[in-house]
Amino acid sequence: MFRDRHEAGQRLALELAKLTLQDPVVLALPRGGVPVAAEMAKALKAPLDLILVRKVGAPGNPELAVAAIVDGDPPDVVLNREIVETYGLRDDALRVLIAGERPELERRRTTYRGELAPLSVAGKTVIIVDDGAATGTTMKVAIRAMKRRSPRKIVVALPVAPAETVTDLAQEADLVICLSQPARFRALSYYYVNFPQLSDGEVLDIMDEVARARAGSSGSNGRRQPAAHAANKSRQKARAEE
Repeated sequence: MFRDRHEAGQRLALELAKLTLQDPVVLALPRGGVPVAAEMAKALKAPLDLILVRKVGAPGNPELAVAAIVDGDPPDVVLNREIVETYGLRDDALRVLIAGERPELERRRTTYRGELAPLSVAGKTVIIVDDGAATGTTMKVAIRAMKRRSPRKIVVALPVAPAETVTDLAQEADLVICLSQPARFRALSYYYVNFPQLSDGEVLDIMDEVARARAGSSGSNGRRQPAAHAANKSRQKARAEE
């Protein structure tokens, strides 16, 4: 049981601090993964960024993913080939489905990142973080997309997940750190005392805090760095829309 996402991140950071991680970059799956990742980024003195994943649903069954789009330049499209074959989807049909989800991915990118490009992960140790995982599907998509971007190593960090999910993710990533692997997995909120839903504005507040702390530790005399400035503008917009 974790007090909240921040405590989960602090406990994960203690485990990762035992490892020798070269050039770590922490990537959070929003929204719930952001406070967890923020604590890890601060403890490891590593940059923090978001990894935005948008599911592409099957025709007539939007909850069943035929593919996913991962934000990047250009975006990565990861296909669920088994589902694609089950539905007999041709390339043109897939293109239509994928195109239908791009506007929402663009909206999230604009909200969270503004005009900033994602951090480069080439040659870095990528730490992908969420507040937990049931099936691990979104995490798998994130891992596969990151593999295309030439990282040194991919580490998955989770406070809690079923043992079978951890085993599956270990087939995809170089290393999986999971603090709790209950035999009978319940709803994710069961493992937290405080588990509020986060708004876009709260996500941006956290990102801004980490950027300012990192700027201060690098000797910039507290001046806002470009990432934090962009986050501040996006935060103001998100607040206005809520």
